[in-house]
This record gives sequence, C-alpha cells and structure tokens, in this order.
Amino acid sequence: MKRYLILLLYIFTCSCFYGQIRWNQQYQAYVNQYKDLAIEEMMKYRIPASITLAQGLLESGAGLSELATKGNNHFGIKCHDWTGQTISQNDDDYGECFRAYNNAYESYEDHSRFLSQRPRYSRLFQLDRTDYRGWARGLKACGYATNPRYADKLIEIIELYRLYTYDRANSYDKFMAKRSGTDQPVWVDGQTRQLHPIRMYNKNYYLIARDGDSFKSIAEEVGIPARALARYNERDRKDVLSNGDIIYLKKKRKKAEKRYKKQLHIVKPGESMYYISQKYGMQLKYLYRKNNLSPNYQIKAGDALRVY
Repeated sequence: MKRYLILLLYIFTCSCFYGQIRWNQQYQAYVNQYKDLAIEEMMKYRIPASITLAQGLLESGAGLSELATKGNNHFGIKCHDWTGQTISQNDDDYGECFRAYNNAYESYEDHSRFLSQRPRYSRLFQLDRTDYRGWARGLKACGYATNPRYADKLIEIIELYRLYTYDRANSYDKFMAKRSGTDQPVWVDGQTRQLHPIRMYNKNYYLIARDGDSFKSIAEEVGIPARALARYNERDRKDVLSNGDIIYLKKKRKKAEKRYKKQLHIVKPGESMYYISQKYGMQLKYLYRKNNLSPNYQIKAGDALRVY
C-alpha cells in the first residue's frame, strides 16, 4: 500500500510537467530540503540556485522518480562519457543508460560539473545568475531536454515557489547543505550506521528515529549535545526512542506553520497532546495555552485543537 501511495503522489507531481502547475506540499518539501545545497552549488559554479532546484523538481518528480529513488539521479543526466554507476530507464528510447550516484549530494555536484564543463552550455555562464528566465530558455536551446515547453515549466516552477529569492543569497546553512543530500555511513557509538536524512519543517530541522536510536547516538551523529536534543523535544535524555519518533534539532516554535492558521486539528484515536505538538513542530506548553487547557486535560478523539 505504501508503495502504491508513493506512486500516486509521483504521478500527481509529474502531471505538473504537462499541465498547469499548482502548488503542492511535496514540491515545497523538496525545496526546503535541498535549497541550501543548491545555493552552495551556485556559489561554487555560478549556476542559479533557482534553476538547479527547478530542474531537480521537474526531472525527479520532487525526488520520487525511479531514477531518483533507485539511482539518486535528480537531473535525468544520461551516461554519455560516464564511467561510474549506471541505471537503465526508458526515456526517448527503451532501456537508456543513466548515471547513478551514491546519494543526492553527488547528483547535485555532477549536475553542476555537467553544465559548467560542457562547451555547449558555456554561453549560459555569461548570463547574470539572477536571470533565471535566460537560463531556462538557454538550457532548452542548448538541448538539455526535448520537451518543447521545458523552459516554460522551469520558469513556472521558479515563480510559483519563489525560487528566484535564492539566487540573491550570499550565505547558506552549511549543516543542511552537507546533510540534506547524503546518507553515507558513519562510525557512531562503536558501529557503522547510516546517517539519518535531515528534513525541514516549521523552520526547524528534524529526523526520524530508527530502532536502536537514543538521544546519545543521534547526538554523536549530528553534533548536538544529547541533553540539548532531549530538551528541544521536551523529553528526558535517557528516554527510550521508538522507530518513527520525530526528533527536532532546534527548539520548537510556539505555533504551527502559517498554513494552519484557519485550520483545526481533529484529534484521532490514540493521539496525545505530545504527539500533536511534535507533528506540528510546536512546543507542548503552547499547544495547551492556545486551547485554554490545563496540562492535566485528557484529550479524546474528536476534540478540535488550535495549532496556530
């Protein structure tokens, strides 16, 4: 069922390529996750961050395409003179060869080198990095994609998600840039472990705990003291973590995202006030305050709670 739902979401996001583009949360989540990496690449290679993000969104279906999920290829780059890992995919022809990477970070880096080292794209680097329209049309003219509306789609995405704001960035979050696109194994607590993917929500970073995780092991991985991590998540540092627990890496906010301003959370069976506070990335005490509830109140299924 999970795979089926992911497929439906991918089909929905990809449909934006052919029809009128509409805002959706999966696209925004992708932007939040990779924007700092795109800015880092822009500062190294002078490719507008907006173009990198828009291409990543289109080519990978916001990270849900088979090329992205199986080969970490976010930009649809074919093999050409590639000597690294490969993956086969039907495209213009059956079973075409595409580049494959160990992680998304490598894909972003190779995309930058691919554009900057090939003569046919050289004229694009004469454009200002804020000229995303010129870059979009130039990519199409230089043959990056065969879709006749490729440039228009890039521009539509850039303007809908305001990606052009990142083209004027003079700094970026180095922690997020380094971690957002890699899942390389590291040595933690005496054993080799895979890094947890870092996500962003409600202006905060978070990861999802796995079986065997503790605040201590996560602290060693992300470089934040275990005591501070526990405090950010309103828990004791010795608490046993469960698979699927949301662990925030900074202090939570006083309210949910603005899009929930006019929405109420309807409590479902089994939910607790703490669970709801983690779900929306807000501090537990403010969830009580916003709803004029005492900490002793026992919520029940069907209760309507303000989160903004």
